[in-house]
Amino acid sequence: MVHFAYMKRNDLDIAHFQKLLEEERKVLLQELGDSGHPTGYKDDWEAQPAHQDAQEPDFVDQADNVVDFQERVASLSELEIRLGEVDKALQKIALNDGTFGICEVSGEPIEIERLEANPAAPTSIAHMK
Repeated sequence: MVHFAYMKRNDLDIAHFQKLLEEERKVLLQELGDSGHPTGYKDDWEAQPAHQDAQEPDFVDQADNVVDFQERVASLSELEIRLGEVDKALQKIALNDGTFGICEVSGEPIEIERLEANPAAPTSIAHMK
């Protein structure tokens, strides 16, 4: 991460964006918990298979369980990535060094409209991936 200490934002309501990020973090953790469980490693979750009855399911049920598990794995991966982005933005706020709201590519302020839409945005619109 590039630090642009010379660029300070005084046009942002940091508490507003912190609240948005903390609320999103709470939702992400709930969604992660609904689909998996933590592995014990930082920010790593593992999908949990669908609950199976004690009786041996037929082949269709087994196939459905495999598909469901694969969907959980994909969903967890996306949720983990987003949680990492949210945590990184919250860390910038906690550091209070002026890096929140600053584009990691150009060092210029990120548009307020972009931050409203995505408070964890690391770049300005011009430098979106």
